[in-house]
Amino acid sequence: MTATLAPPVRISKAAVWAFGMLAVATGALESVVTPTLPLLQRELDMSPAEGALLSITLLITGALVTPLAGKFGDRYGGKRVLIRLMAVVSAGGFVSALAPNLPVLLLGQVLQGAMVGALPLTFILVREHLPAEESKVAIGVVSGLFVGGGMAGTLSAGPVAEGLSRHWMFALPTIAVIGATLLVNRLMPHDPPSRSDGAGVDWPGLVLLSGTLVTLMLVLKLAPDIGGSQPLVLGALVVILAAFGTGWAAVERRAASPMVDLRMLARPTVWRSCVLTFMICVGTSAAVHLVPQLFAVSGDEYGFGAGATEIGFFLLPGAVAASLAGPIGGIGARRFGSRAVVTVGIVIMAVALIALAAVHSEVWHLVIGKAVIALANGLCVTALVTSTATSVDHGDTGIATSLVLVTRVIGFAVGVQVSGAILTAGTPSGSKVPAESSFVTGFVIAGVVTALSLLVARTMSKGVKE
Repeated sequence: MTATLAPPVRISKAAVWAFGMLAVATGALESVVTPTLPLLQRELDMSPAEGALLSITLLITGALVTPLAGKFGDRYGGKRVLIRLMAVVSAGGFVSALAPNLPVLLLGQVLQGAMVGALPLTFILVREHLPAEESKVAIGVVSGLFVGGGMAGTLSAGPVAEGLSRHWMFALPTIAVIGATLLVNRLMPHDPPSRSDGAGVDWPGLVLLSGTLVTLMLVLKLAPDIGGSQPLVLGALVVILAAFGTGWAAVERRAASPMVDLRMLARPTVWRSCVLTFMICVGTSAAVHLVPQLFAVSGDEYGFGAGATEIGFFLLPGAVAASLAGPIGGIGARRFGSRAVVTVGIVIMAVALIALAAVHSEVWHLVIGKAVIALANGLCVTALVTSTATSVDHGDTGIATSLVLVTRVIGFAVGVQVSGAILTAGTPSGSKVPAESSFVTGFVIAGVVTALSLLVARTMSKGVKE
């Protein structure tokens, strides 16, 4: 008699909503740093470069955790890995809440970065336990609630930090994460491992990539002090960075199951998408970092003296625009082709960045500029991921799109850190307020980098049109 595998246990609507609650909580926890970064810099006596490092730590961890989460989910079961990831996130949330200084807060953000790998696992679990059409609806609901949680975190972080303390703005969403995780654990059936082939994890690649990213961030942080007392340290870090990067590339080319399959970069569509994603995200991240900093500059100088609560409200239109960009970009790529959408997005973003460099004397200048940049970035990234996914074989889709997404994180991290370095270098001795010219320089550099990406965009294929 032939044994047959039992179909997966169907999950209830309550389980789907538990996933949704988890998405809201993690989205809120992820978003609290951006609107309160000037407040954190003041309370923890951070330079702009150190603030930039804080704002990207979570994303860097996420870029490293995401591919591992999928592999461990296949090997040990998605639910089991998801619950453990959320335990790490919860620990990170409490470390951030209790942090007395920057190093401890950075550790908390490193642990919180595990949440980036949790959302794809949620999608995989939903697809395994629901019919195709219902799973699409459920994934849409969870994705939308994650975006909604991010907006809620952006709006609530300021009032909580100013009304209670910065500690509670991390603690409250962490408590919500724990509650939602307990619900998921109770309502979600266990799923058996889907892979038992013993495929190894690329630990050398993970370690070398981690070293590359961390060293790169340290180089960018120390760059403003190149003329000061740390040129030898900076030079040594550059050498270490080159060694890590070279070693990582060599290991990934030889690994049987690489963390990031660099051989895929030999394909023109993939390397163009990665280059474009990097350049576009460098431009976007400048606005993400510079705009809140400019809001916070004292009104007696050239800024607006906005507190964390006001900054959260000012950033909300940008969050809304980013949430709309995905669907609009997908529709545009199908109707007009990926190249057209990317080109339009690049032009819009470059114009907005240069406009912010020239005109930033009113709050609405920054609010509209940030929203336009967020929309343009979403259009570009969606079209690039779509183009990459449809240009490779079905079996290579995950590898190719993961390259683009990892490149997105690296581009964002580099852009934020460069922006922070520019502000630090532009801060006069004895002052904590960067010169206005440093903001102008940051916006101009971001606009130029974004505009130069048009040289790569014009070589793209037009993409699928329906």
